[in-house]
Amino acid sequence: MGAHTHDHIDWAARIPDLRRGDELHAAAFAEIARRLTANLPQGATVVDAGSGTGGMSAALAAELAVRGGGTLILVDAVPELLAVATETAAAAVEAVGAQPSVTGGPDGAAARAQFETATTAPSGGSERAAGGAQPGTATTDTAPLSGAGSSEGAAQPEALTGSSRGVGPVRIEAVRADVAGRALGEIVPSADLVWAAAMVHHLPDQQAGISALASALAPGGLLAVAEGGLQTQTLPWDVGVGAPGLERRLLAIGDEWFGEMRSGMDGSVRMPYGWTTALTRAGLRSVGSFTALVDHPAPTTDLVRRFVLGHLTRLAETVDDRMSDDDRNAVRLLLDPDGPDYLGNRDDLYVLGTRTVHIGRK
Repeated sequence: MGAHTHDHIDWAARIPDLRRGDELHAAAFAEIARRLTANLPQGATVVDAGSGTGGMSAALAAELAVRGGGTLILVDAVPELLAVATETAAAAVEAVGAQPSVTGGPDGAAARAQFETATTAPSGGSERAAGGAQPGTATTDTAPLSGAGSSEGAAQPEALTGSSRGVGPVRIEAVRADVAGRALGEIVPSADLVWAAAMVHHLPDQQAGISALASALAPGGLLAVAEGGLQTQTLPWDVGVGAPGLERRLLAIGDEWFGEMRSGMDGSVRMPYGWTTALTRAGLRSVGSFTALVDHPAPTTDLVRRFVLGHLTRLAETVDDRMSDDDRNAVRLLLDPDGPDYLGNRDDLYVLGTRTVHIGRK
């Protein structure tokens, strides 16, 4: 199948750029994962909806492992992304000295059936613990692969603190599914934590998308949606070619493109209010937000250079027909590896942005 989704973006083609972004966001992902998992019950079930290339999947998997183990379910509509995310999460579990057990299926029904079989098997622990990670050898399905706590106060960011319970195994399940077409609660078992990053804004009806994600929460479960925040900036205001302020103009044009992309989706519905309001309208309580900083200042590194080159390339491709001739020529010069203005030869590039997380409890 193709890797295009409702937004008509070929996400499989973006895997190299997405993985570089994951690496640069690793510290922010780790901070967010620690806060969200701090009060999860033993053997918790966590769902990463729209897992992408697995940057946050890895952070969540590692936190589950160091807190005694659990189950991580990765859901994505793009099989290429899902395969990469699964491998990334399994590697993160192994890196902290725990054992991953990896399974994959063509759709959510298989994952639910497998989970229900596991939770009804005889076990000395609780039903939720029985449905969590089990010791065993990690295996990966080679076929195309198709959020928590009990107290109300724990939903507030400042109360999200906890301690390690000791390293334990993590069960990782890969589920290929389109959350725009089905409620997440119909695809996966009830979860203590549902995480969705930069995914809901690609759905035609964002409010319905929030409600569909919330449908997968167990009582007391936490929904965490990473949306909004400050736009990532990477270039000096004056790059020496074209008029100063190039990146800011391209980002502004990108906003126009995004608005038209959303309005052009089949069944598109506007959401004329903020994400915390959307969580409240989905029936969640103890709603709040917190933000993690992504900051890689100049002098630059090779990773930052590669990310910035990919970032500018994608941005320019997206808004090419909207750019002025002067800006188009400036981008061409900046991306020409044989020219004197090539960005890859600069040491003043940087990455500065935020990841804002909006949370609500069932």
